[in-house]
Amino acid sequence: MEVINIGMLGLGTVGSGVVRMLTDHAEKISLITGRKLVVKTVVVHDLTKKRSVDMTGINVTNDVTAILNDPEIGLVVEVMGTVDTARDYIKRALKAGKHVVTANKDLIATHGPELTSLALEQGCDLYYEASVAGGIPILRTIVNSFAADKIVEVKGIVNGTTNYIMTQMNQAGISYEQALKQAQELGFAEADPTNDVEGIDAAYKMIILTQFAFGKDITLDDVKLEGISNVKAEDIAEAKRLGYKLKLLGISKLVNKHLDVSVGPVLVPRNQPLAAVQNENNAVFVTGAAVGETMFYGPGAGELPTANSVLSDIITVAKNIVMGTTGVRFNDYSADVKLAVPSEVVYPYYISLKVLDQPGQMLKLTEIMTKAQASFNLITQTQLDEDYARVTMVTHKMSEAQLNEIKAALAQLDTIEVIAAYKVLGG
Repeated sequence: MEVINIGMLGLGTVGSGVVRMLTDHAEKISLITGRKLVVKTVVVHDLTKKRSVDMTGINVTNDVTAILNDPEIGLVVEVMGTVDTARDYIKRALKAGKHVVTANKDLIATHGPELTSLALEQGCDLYYEASVAGGIPILRTIVNSFAADKIVEVKGIVNGTTNYIMTQMNQAGISYEQALKQAQELGFAEADPTNDVEGIDAAYKMIILTQFAFGKDITLDDVKLEGISNVKAEDIAEAKRLGYKLKLLGISKLVNKHLDVSVGPVLVPRNQPLAAVQNENNAVFVTGAAVGETMFYGPGAGELPTANSVLSDIITVAKNIVMGTTGVRFNDYSADVKLAVPSEVVYPYYISLKVLDQPGQMLKLTEIMTKAQASFNLITQTQLDEDYARVTMVTHKMSEAQLNEIKAALAQLDTIEVIAAYKVLGG
């Protein structure tokens, strides 16, 4: 049987999983592809590090040219992370005529159009299923299963770290700081969790999902972004009392034929399936004009789930090599769609306020809401201390422009402070 030699950049958690699965499932993979897939060379940063997987027969080196300059290696798998270095290596691999599989969401979100264009020019494959939602095959599903449908919305929980933190805050009633510490101790959060807790990781995934679902290349600046580091246990508890769970959601949707993309805390109704997605798991809802709402659920990270997505790309490339159909974009859909303006984006909102407990403050709030032509659905007040009250309200549907007007007017007052303003799903 003919051999396809693979070069791997990186041998961390995911890379080790790829080597393990290629070895354990070698016979099945050969039957599917008609080729024997062999990891020939792996480039690592630390040659002395003890490995968790058997590397017998594999050349382990810290010299990237051992892969890039080897004519026998036809497929490069990048699981090393980073952006600039990985971009350089992938560009060099593509220019050398090698197909590439990567799990690098940061790279694809920031340099995807450049790399996919280069792959097309070189007649090479570039696949990156594992860059979004770990073990959930969401990108390939959008490309294949929704090819004939018009997608109108993609939303979901696409970051396991923040979902774990929010789950603990919801279930145990603990603070953000306590939940983060717990996540770090269990290995679900990095020592520096900024990319996760500030929503950047989720935003990168939504950039990729938006390109696949709507054919639109966007940047991080196009995503309305808010993390969870300012979420208060009191708002978690109030949301629960009102019948909601607070979750960090990515949402990309068509509004009046325009596109709105956001990442931020959202109140999700308790009976909505996203509310039941716990801990490090991910879930993505895709809504098509024809098929309606579909849900894809599974582990968002981890050695074998993510490695499985990498393997699905490797197998696809191997099949393309056999059939002579390499050099086609992973996603070839492109559309000229403009971004929505704030006046088009409409949701109910949950607004939490710290209000000086003295006469006349509710009148001020009501006047501001009236001027913005917005109205309350419900409003509650609890005492914070002897000087301040906490006022929470859920509005009727209103535009993001109205919300911005209300927040700007409240910012002019020294007696009312906005603690939080979150979308309410399904209102």
